[in-house]
Amino acid sequence: MQTENDYEIEDLVRTYGNDVLRTAYMYVKDIHIAEDIFQDVFIKVNNHLHTFQGNSSIKTWILRITINTCKDYIKSAYHRKMVPMEEFIEDSIVSESEFDAVEREETIHTVKEAVMALPEHYRSVILCVYFDELSMDETAKALDLPVGTVKSRLARAKEKLKESMEGRI
Repeated sequence: MQTENDYEIEDLVRTYGNDVLRTAYMYVKDIHIAEDIFQDVFIKVNNHLHTFQGNSSIKTWILRITINTCKDYIKSAYHRKMVPMEEFIEDSIVSESEFDAVEREETIHTVKEAVMALPEHYRSVILCVYFDELSMDETAKALDLPVGTVKSRLARAKEKLKESMEGRI
């Protein structure tokens, strides 16, 4: 088990930064706000690294901080007054034809829209398992839930996604 002295903040940012930014973006749907949350998360990680007990992986601990920071942002009065910016559009692969690139982009957008339309308790599980690639145990720790609850929510979330995606893609 590693202790806080075994972790350097620069290494943590380099190793887990993309996961934090992706998770934040999936919650807040605005790349600029996600970047602000990214900074807040790593400030919190740096300030509280000494409290990391090793009961989970460092990635799980950091993503839990990310999820909680996103939830706090979403609940904040500032967020409710903000006008959302245009959605972040992913770069398409160069080798694709223009039609394939547009179709791929629309499919990704449709899937993201369906995921973000899920109730928060289902969306969180989907984001942890599929976007952050956490195991069931890591997801349970990140969301502070029993593993059985994570499994059942994941199954229900998949059902709801399947229902909402029928006929859309």
